[in-house]
Amino acid sequence: MTQAYDHLAEWFEILNDDCDYPKWSQYFIEGLARLGAGREGFELGCGSGAFSRALARAGYAMTGGDISPAMLSKAAALARQEGLKIPYVLMDASAMRSPKKYDFILSANDCFNYLPPEKLPAAFRHIARCLKKGGIFWFDVSSEYKLREKVANNMFGDDREEVTYLEFNTLKEDRVETDVTLFVKEGELFRRYDEKHVRYIHSEGRLSDMLAGAGFGVRVEGHLGENASESDRLNFICEKVSS
Repeated sequence: MTQAYDHLAEWFEILNDDCDYPKWSQYFIEGLARLGAGREGFELGCGSGAFSRALARAGYAMTGGDISPAMLSKAAALARQEGLKIPYVLMDASAMRSPKKYDFILSANDCFNYLPPEKLPAAFRHIARCLKKGGIFWFDVSSEYKLREKVANNMFGDDREEVTYLEFNTLKEDRVETDVTLFVKEGELFRRYDEKHVRYIHSEGRLSDMLAGAGFGVRVEGHLGENASESDRLNFICEKVSS
Protein backbone atom coordinates (compact mmCIF):
# COMPACT_ATOMS: atom_id res chain seq x y z
CA MET A 1 0.00 0.00 0.00
CA THR A 2 1.37 3.42 -0.97
CA GLN A 3 1.51 6.60 1.13
CA ALA A 4 -1.35 9.06 1.46
CA TYR A 5 -1.94 11.04 -1.76
CA ASP A 6 0.60 9.17 -3.89
CA HIS A 7 -2.18 8.39 -6.38
CA LEU A 8 -5.06 10.48 -5.06
CA ALA A 9 -3.11 13.68 -5.87
CA GLU A 10 -3.96 13.40 -9.56
CA TRP A 11 -7.69 13.29 -8.83
CA PHE A 12 -8.00 15.25 -5.59
CA GLU A 13 -9.52 18.49 -6.90
CA ILE A 14 -11.78 16.64 -9.33
CA LEU A 15 -13.18 14.42 -6.57
CA ASN A 16 -13.62 17.46 -4.30
CA ASP A 17 -15.35 19.66 -6.86
CA ASP A 18 -18.46 19.75 -4.66
CA CYS A 19 -16.66 21.73 -1.93
CA ASP A 20 -16.95 24.96 -4.01
CA TYR A 21 -13.30 26.03 -4.11
CA PRO A 22 -14.14 29.52 -5.50
CA LYS A 23 -16.46 30.31 -2.57
CA TRP A 24 -14.06 28.78 -0.04
CA SER A 25 -11.13 30.74 -1.48
CA GLN A 26 -13.12 33.98 -1.43
CA TYR A 27 -13.80 33.40 2.27
CA PHE A 28 -10.03 33.44 2.89
CA ILE A 29 -9.42 36.42 0.59
CA GLU A 30 -12.08 38.54 2.30
CA GLY A 31 -11.00 37.39 5.75
CA LEU A 32 -7.35 38.23 5.19
CA ALA A 33 -8.36 41.67 3.92
CA ARG A 34 -10.46 42.31 7.05
CA LEU A 35 -7.52 41.29 9.21
CA GLY A 36 -5.22 43.69 7.37
CA ALA A 37 -2.84 40.87 6.45
CA GLY A 38 0.10 41.70 4.23
CA ARG A 39 0.46 40.43 0.68
CA GLU A 40 3.04 37.66 1.11
CA GLY A 41 1.72 34.29 2.19
CA PHE A 42 2.53 30.61 2.47
CA GLU A 43 0.04 27.78 1.99
CA LEU A 44 1.15 24.99 4.31
CA GLY A 45 -0.14 21.53 3.45
CA CYS A 46 -1.06 23.00 0.09
CA GLY A 47 -2.00 19.74 -1.58
CA SER A 48 -2.62 20.43 -5.26
CA GLY A 49 -2.58 24.17 -4.60
CA ALA A 50 -6.20 25.27 -5.07
CA PHE A 51 -6.01 28.01 -2.43
CA SER A 52 -2.52 29.28 -3.28
CA ARG A 53 -3.61 29.62 -6.91
CA ALA A 54 -6.75 31.54 -5.91
CA LEU A 55 -4.77 33.86 -3.65
CA ALA A 56 -2.15 34.39 -6.36
CA ARG A 57 -4.90 35.34 -8.81
CA ALA A 58 -6.10 37.84 -6.19
CA GLY A 59 -2.69 39.52 -6.15
CA TYR A 60 -0.95 37.78 -3.24
CA ALA A 61 2.65 36.59 -3.54
CA MET A 62 2.26 32.94 -2.60
CA THR A 63 4.51 29.98 -1.83
CA GLY A 64 3.16 26.50 -1.20
CA GLY A 65 4.52 23.58 0.76
CA ASP A 66 3.45 19.99 1.29
CA ILE A 67 4.92 16.71 2.51
CA SER A 68 3.61 14.80 -0.53
CA PRO A 69 5.84 14.96 -3.63
CA ALA A 70 2.89 13.81 -5.76
CA MET A 71 0.75 16.68 -4.52
CA LEU A 72 3.55 19.17 -5.15
CA SER A 73 4.00 17.93 -8.72
CA LYS A 74 0.27 18.34 -9.35
CA ALA A 75 0.25 21.80 -7.73
CA ALA A 76 3.13 22.99 -9.89
CA ALA A 77 1.50 21.63 -13.05
CA LEU A 78 -1.84 23.32 -12.32
CA ALA A 79 -0.12 26.63 -11.54
CA ARG A 80 1.81 26.48 -14.83
CA GLN A 81 -1.44 25.82 -16.70
CA GLU A 82 -2.83 29.07 -15.29
CA GLY A 83 0.37 31.02 -15.94
CA LEU A 84 0.98 31.55 -12.23
CA LYS A 85 4.47 31.71 -10.73
CA ILE A 86 4.11 29.97 -7.39
CA PRO A 87 7.11 28.20 -5.83
CA TYR A 88 6.15 24.84 -4.31
CA VAL A 89 8.51 23.25 -1.79
CA LEU A 90 8.69 20.00 0.13
CA MET A 91 7.61 20.90 3.67
CA ASP A 92 6.62 18.93 6.77
CA ALA A 93 3.85 20.84 8.59
CA SER A 94 5.15 19.52 11.92
CA ALA A 95 8.51 21.29 11.48
CA MET A 96 8.10 24.29 9.18
CA ARG A 97 11.27 26.25 8.54
CA SER A 98 11.86 29.24 6.30
CA PRO A 99 14.71 31.74 5.75
CA LYS A 100 12.08 34.50 5.49
CA LYS A 101 9.06 35.56 7.53
CA TYR A 102 5.60 35.70 6.00
CA ASP A 103 2.63 38.00 6.50
CA PHE A 104 0.35 34.99 6.80
CA ILE A 105 0.38 31.21 6.72
CA LEU A 106 -2.76 29.46 5.53
CA SER A 107 -3.43 25.76 6.02
CA ALA A 108 -6.85 24.68 4.80
CA ASN A 109 -8.77 21.44 4.44
CA ASP A 110 -7.63 19.27 7.36
CA CYS A 111 -3.84 19.43 7.11
CA PHE A 112 -3.51 19.47 10.91
CA ASN A 113 -5.81 16.49 11.33
CA TYR A 114 -2.91 14.54 9.83
CA LEU A 115 -0.59 15.48 12.72
CA PRO A 116 -0.73 13.52 15.99
CA PRO A 117 -1.40 15.68 19.06
CA GLU A 118 2.09 15.28 20.49
CA LYS A 119 3.56 17.02 17.43
CA LEU A 120 1.28 20.06 17.52
CA PRO A 121 2.95 22.27 20.18
CA ALA A 122 6.29 22.20 18.36
CA ALA A 123 4.56 22.62 15.00
CA PHE A 124 2.81 25.78 16.18
CA ARG A 125 6.07 27.18 17.58
CA HIS A 126 7.84 26.55 14.25
CA ILE A 127 5.03 28.31 12.40
CA ALA A 128 5.18 31.29 14.75
CA ARG A 129 8.89 31.69 13.97
CA CYS A 130 8.06 31.88 10.25
CA LEU A 131 5.63 34.78 10.71
CA LYS A 132 6.21 38.47 11.13
CA LYS A 133 4.95 39.96 14.40
CA GLY A 134 1.24 40.51 13.92
CA GLY A 135 1.22 37.86 11.18
CA ILE A 136 -1.76 35.60 10.68
CA PHE A 137 -1.83 31.82 10.98
CA TRP A 138 -5.16 30.51 9.68
CA PHE A 139 -5.89 26.80 9.64
CA ASP A 140 -8.84 24.47 9.95
CA VAL A 141 -9.57 21.00 11.25
CA SER A 142 -12.51 18.67 10.92
CA SER A 143 -14.40 18.79 14.21
CA GLU A 144 -14.51 16.03 16.79
CA TYR A 145 -18.20 15.49 16.06
CA LYS A 146 -17.66 15.15 12.32
CA LEU A 147 -14.85 12.62 12.62
CA ARG A 148 -16.39 10.55 15.42
CA GLU A 149 -20.05 10.62 14.40
CA LYS A 150 -20.12 11.19 10.63
CA VAL A 151 -16.86 9.80 9.24
CA ALA A 152 -15.79 7.03 11.61
CA ASN A 153 -16.97 3.52 10.81
CA ASN A 154 -18.59 4.68 7.59
CA MET A 155 -17.86 4.10 3.92
CA PHE A 156 -18.00 6.78 1.22
CA GLY A 157 -17.66 6.56 -2.55
CA ASP A 158 -17.68 8.56 -5.76
CA ASP A 159 -18.07 7.00 -9.21
CA ARG A 160 -16.91 9.12 -12.16
CA GLU A 161 -16.31 8.32 -15.82
CA GLU A 162 -12.53 8.11 -15.43
CA VAL A 163 -12.13 7.22 -11.75
CA THR A 164 -13.99 5.50 -8.93
CA TYR A 165 -13.16 6.46 -5.34
CA LEU A 166 -13.90 4.37 -2.24
CA GLU A 167 -12.97 5.07 1.37
CA PHE A 168 -13.48 2.89 4.42
CA ASN A 169 -13.13 4.62 7.81
CA THR A 170 -12.36 3.00 11.15
CA LEU A 171 -12.33 4.77 14.54
CA LYS A 172 -9.23 4.03 16.64
CA GLU A 173 -9.46 5.98 19.93
CA ASP A 174 -7.94 9.38 19.00
CA ARG A 175 -7.93 8.96 15.23
CA VAL A 176 -9.77 7.76 12.15
CA GLU A 177 -7.89 5.37 9.90
CA THR A 178 -9.01 5.50 6.27
CA ASP A 179 -8.34 2.93 3.58
CA VAL A 180 -8.70 4.56 0.17
CA THR A 181 -9.13 2.60 -3.06
CA LEU A 182 -9.03 4.22 -6.50
CA PHE A 183 -9.99 2.53 -9.76
CA VAL A 184 -8.49 4.65 -12.56
CA LYS A 185 -9.45 4.08 -16.20
CA GLU A 186 -6.52 3.15 -18.43
CA GLY A 187 -7.73 2.36 -21.93
CA GLU A 188 -10.53 -0.19 -21.71
CA LEU A 189 -9.49 -1.36 -18.23
CA PHE A 190 -9.32 0.12 -14.73
CA ARG A 191 -6.18 -0.04 -12.59
CA ARG A 192 -6.55 -0.27 -8.81
CA TYR A 193 -4.54 1.86 -6.36
CA ASP A 194 -4.68 1.72 -2.54
CA GLU A 195 -3.64 4.28 0.08
CA LYS A 196 -3.79 4.62 3.87
CA HIS A 197 -4.77 7.90 5.56
CA VAL A 198 -4.80 8.68 9.30
CA ARG A 199 -6.64 11.72 10.66
CA TYR A 200 -6.31 12.63 14.32
CA ILE A 201 -9.20 14.00 16.35
CA HIS A 202 -8.32 17.32 18.01
CA SER A 203 -10.48 19.23 20.48
CA GLU A 204 -11.09 22.96 20.08
CA GLY A 205 -10.00 23.70 23.64
CA ARG A 206 -6.75 21.76 23.44
CA LEU A 207 -5.79 23.37 20.13
CA SER A 208 -6.53 26.85 21.49
CA ASP A 209 -4.34 26.20 24.54
CA MET A 210 -1.45 24.97 22.37
CA LEU A 211 -1.73 28.01 20.11
CA ALA A 212 -1.71 30.39 23.06
CA GLY A 213 1.41 28.63 24.32
CA ALA A 214 3.08 29.29 20.97
CA GLY A 215 2.39 33.03 21.20
CA PHE A 216 -0.87 33.36 19.27
CA GLY A 217 -4.09 35.16 20.01
CA VAL A 218 -6.88 32.88 18.78
CA ARG A 219 -10.40 33.24 17.42
CA VAL A 220 -12.44 30.23 16.27
CA GLU A 221 -15.27 30.10 13.75
CA GLY A 222 -16.97 27.43 11.69
CA HIS A 223 -16.74 26.73 7.98
CA LEU A 224 -17.15 29.91 5.89
CA GLY A 225 -17.86 31.85 9.09
CA GLU A 226 -20.55 29.58 10.53
CA ASN A 227 -21.10 29.27 14.26
CA ALA A 228 -18.31 26.99 15.45
CA SER A 229 -20.61 24.93 17.67
CA GLU A 230 -22.76 24.01 14.66
CA SER A 231 -20.04 23.40 12.08
CA ASP A 232 -18.22 20.28 10.91
CA ARG A 233 -15.10 22.36 10.28
CA LEU A 234 -13.36 24.69 12.73
CA ASN A 235 -11.23 27.64 11.58
CA PHE A 236 -8.53 28.80 13.96
CA ILE A 237 -7.70 32.41 13.04
CA CYS A 238 -4.55 33.26 14.95
CA GLU A 239 -2.47 36.42 15.27
CA LYS A 240 1.16 36.26 16.36
CA VAL A 241 1.26 38.50 19.41
CA SER A 242 4.80 37.83 20.64
CA SER A 243 8.04 38.56 18.83
